[in-house]
Amino acid sequence: MFRPTDLFDLHQTDHAPLFEGCEYAWDALKKLAAYLKANLRPALHNRCEGEVYIGKDVFIGEGTVVEDGAMIKGPAIIGKHCEIRHNAYIRGEVIIGDNCVIGNSCEFKSCLLFNGAKAPHFSYVGNSILGHLAHLGAGVKISNVKLMPGNVMVDAGGRPLDTGLRKFGALLGDHTDIGCNSVLNPGSIIGRGSVIYPCANWRGILPANSIAKNKGVVEVVARKGSGAAP
Repeated sequence: MFRPTDLFDLHQTDHAPLFEGCEYAWDALKKLAAYLKANLRPALHNRCEGEVYIGKDVFIGEGTVVEDGAMIKGPAIIGKHCEIRHNAYIRGEVIIGDNCVIGNSCEFKSCLLFNGAKAPHFSYVGNSILGHLAHLGAGVKISNVKLMPGNVMVDAGGRPLDTGLRKFGALLGDHTDIGCNSVLNPGSIIGRGSVIYPCANWRGILPANSIAKNKGVVEVVARKGSGAAP
């Protein structure tokens, strides 16, 4: 489930070329800086409400609203009809699709968001990819750096697989939902249509259409009737 198409509908982003030649979906994160340098054409078609800071290397599409106190550092591409809410902080190397929400006091860096992804309140997201209609509950944190030295590893069928990334947060497949105040540890991969209950401390891989229940010990059960794409 590590291939881009295992997790994401590549028709739900204008930036599918980022994934060309990527054996693993996280490889797209390695290409973010070069892709932005080659494709970014700064222009602001948005509306501001109040005082905001927008850097020079930023594109924002029409219909997007940037609220008071937001800071958007370049390079960044933000799509159409998004909400960049009060005190949001976009630190750079960020691509945001159409109809996305970056909420109050959220911080994003080195990320790609597919269309319709939403993080409405108080989240930190670093070096991650959020799929189509992925949703973060209030206070979700996606940690992107191991406490110990070395690259982030993922479990590939019982063997550690080196991602080649010192900083790597999470891959959230399409239609995933992460409950309030959960923490996703570095290298988390959440399959399409899956849910993590609030206040979970998650590490590793959650298969598609599953629920991680936070009952002291996290319990994983099959999610029935999700309607998500396979």
